[in-house]
Amino acid sequence: MEEDRRSREHARGRSAGELITTSLSSLATAHGVDTGYEDDEGVWRPAPTASVRAALRVMGIPCDTDEEVARALREVEEEQWRELVPACTVLREHEARTLTLHPPPGARVTALLRTEAGEVRDLPPPVAQTGEVVTLRDGDERVAALLDLPSELTLGYHEVEASVLASDGAVASRGTGHVIVVPPACPGRDHVGRSWGWMLQLYALRSERSWGMGDLRDLEELLRWGAGIGADFALINPLHAAAPVLPQESSPYYPSSRRFVNPIYLAMPEPSRLPSNGGMESARRAGERARSGNREDHIDRDRVFAAKSAALEATFAELEPAEVADLDAFRRGEGEALEDFATFCVLAEEHGLPFQDWPTGLRHPRSAEVAAFRAERGDRIAYHCWLQQLCDEQLRAMQESAIAAGASLGVIHDLAVGVDKGGADAWALQDDLALGVSVGAPPDAFNQQGQDWQQPPLLPNRLRLTGYAPFRDMLAAVLRHAGGIRIDHVLGLFRIFWIPEGSSPVDGTYVRYPTSDMLGILALEATRAGAIVIGEDLGTVAPGVREALADQQVLSSSVLYFERDPHADRPRRSADYRADTLASVTTHDLPTAAGWWSGVDVELRVELGLLGEGSSPAGERAQKREAIGEMEQLLRDEGLLGDDPGLDERIEAMHAFLARTPARLVAVNVADVVGDERQPNMPGTVDEYPNWRLPIAEPSADGHTPILLEALERHPGVTRLREALRARTTPAEA
Repeated sequence: MEEDRRSREHARGRSAGELITTSLSSLATAHGVDTGYEDDEGVWRPAPTASVRAALRVMGIPCDTDEEVARALREVEEEQWRELVPACTVLREHEARTLTLHPPPGARVTALLRTEAGEVRDLPPPVAQTGEVVTLRDGDERVAALLDLPSELTLGYHEVEASVLASDGAVASRGTGHVIVVPPACPGRDHVGRSWGWMLQLYALRSERSWGMGDLRDLEELLRWGAGIGADFALINPLHAAAPVLPQESSPYYPSSRRFVNPIYLAMPEPSRLPSNGGMESARRAGERARSGNREDHIDRDRVFAAKSAALEATFAELEPAEVADLDAFRRGEGEALEDFATFCVLAEEHGLPFQDWPTGLRHPRSAEVAAFRAERGDRIAYHCWLQQLCDEQLRAMQESAIAAGASLGVIHDLAVGVDKGGADAWALQDDLALGVSVGAPPDAFNQQGQDWQQPPLLPNRLRLTGYAPFRDMLAAVLRHAGGIRIDHVLGLFRIFWIPEGSSPVDGTYVRYPTSDMLGILALEATRAGAIVIGEDLGTVAPGVREALADQQVLSSSVLYFERDPHADRPRRSADYRADTLASVTTHDLPTAAGWWSGVDVELRVELGLLGEGSSPAGERAQKREAIGEMEQLLRDEGLLGDDPGLDERIEAMHAFLARTPARLVAVNVADVVGDERQPNMPGTVDEYPNWRLPIAEPSADGHTPILLEALERHPGVTRLREALRARTTPAEA
């Protein structure tokens, strides 16, 4: 087997100079760094030794020499014995409540428990286990001792503190560790019925009262109206915060922060109803200009940002004392995370992006220079905190309104893979992020050079030391006012493809994460929010991943274009779809239904030069004709499509097909209601295509005519698709 692997390596020309040693391989494995991976063709690709070393160095593990590797291996072997209390222990709700401590032999040890609720309880002394005394390389000795925790310890985040006492009773040493008690699974099968809902890019959903792009009040109206016709949810793009600078970042999947909300989505009043004070006249004019963009066939984020900022800044300047007191209370509740985010926003306004280019003293949130900056710019920092308070209030009102109208889930938020490496989270959480690498994907049949998403991953070896704080805080923030969360690239909870800074994706490798712990914390936060979890698990999925997600009641993703019968070379029949899944015709990175049937997607890839190596326009067109033929046959076999159907009938048949599958949720792309042929994002492009800037629009003689929410509610496409979805049994109809 090993000889075969080496032969494949040399056959593919992947021998990257320095051969990885057994010791380095062992060290990499101990820290979750893979020394190679199987590509999409099942062929083993070894990781360059330099990339393995780079991944370890980013984790803070010296490994450049044999001596450093040997020392690091010894530290791995001794790590658990040096911890008096394990840094973090994640316990399932019904598991035994015990911790293994590592005190010196014969030591007297006391322990106490601090619960998340603030209660402090003394614990019974740990019981030393019979067994060998472990001698560490510095001569210290350790034994294992079991500490019993209260059997009634509730779900949540707790802390255990243990003290080793000297002979005179004084504390000789002390250790603390996080104890996280999690439920067995996420809310799932019993939490949501067999239902349908919308899927949309919120910025694209404009109404008569919008300021140039869709906002939270537009979403509230869509949910309320949708509940009346049987829609139980709206799955939207990430609302993560962008940096408050121009030009505004267009991609919702490249945010400055995943923990905070982009104020550009705040709903604004009628410009004529803005407060009449001296600073508001220019804001009124800016608001009118922004609203005039509702009829334009593109989203001008810079204009929207400028208009809303002018009005919000003028409003903030006139806050009443009671409103200031409410803001102060909000800031106290949000704590350090909000203060860091708001401070970053002001620093970015003054120094631009990325933060790595700021004056040295401002590059870390805990520096003395940053502390002085906070004191000097307190009013502006308060303004950015207030924007987050407004976002929180509007999100809460939106979700409460949806549930009151009869939607069983309301909004389902999307969680991006990562953040801008020069943005707010990267600045505030830089000690917890691997800033020397970026997340991406290895080469495959569609992207021969691989993908580099330019986003730093979390450091896996830091997670347990912080009690998973960056991960759990981010989940809690996104789920605060939500009925569900969709996790983009959920495979990242298992392993993430790391690309060293300055390297090509061809030279990346996978790094594994503490999956069991992270899935447990995901279940805890989802349970607290009463929210379902959907994992985007499309593409090549490692063995066991879908099974692990199913055990945690994380819904899978099914896209009509991709579902194939594993036993026959044809599309999957409706009865053979998986039940615990969210099914849809498309996604934000794929053509709409109209675009797929018309072949616009193929022609666009040809025009933009996005065909894969060895592909030709003629070959791509032939493949599309074959796919269309298969889809037509599938829909006819199911009795959903007649002879010589029009585009509307084809789109309706697709949704009728999904409606009869056992999939728990079906998502309807709002753009498919009006026959919009344009997909929101064209992977592989930046400025060559108007990614993330297209509103909902229908084809017209002049190209495309934007459809506002008021017209969407009356559009005949709604009636057609509602009829197609009649097979769905929704709580609103029950």
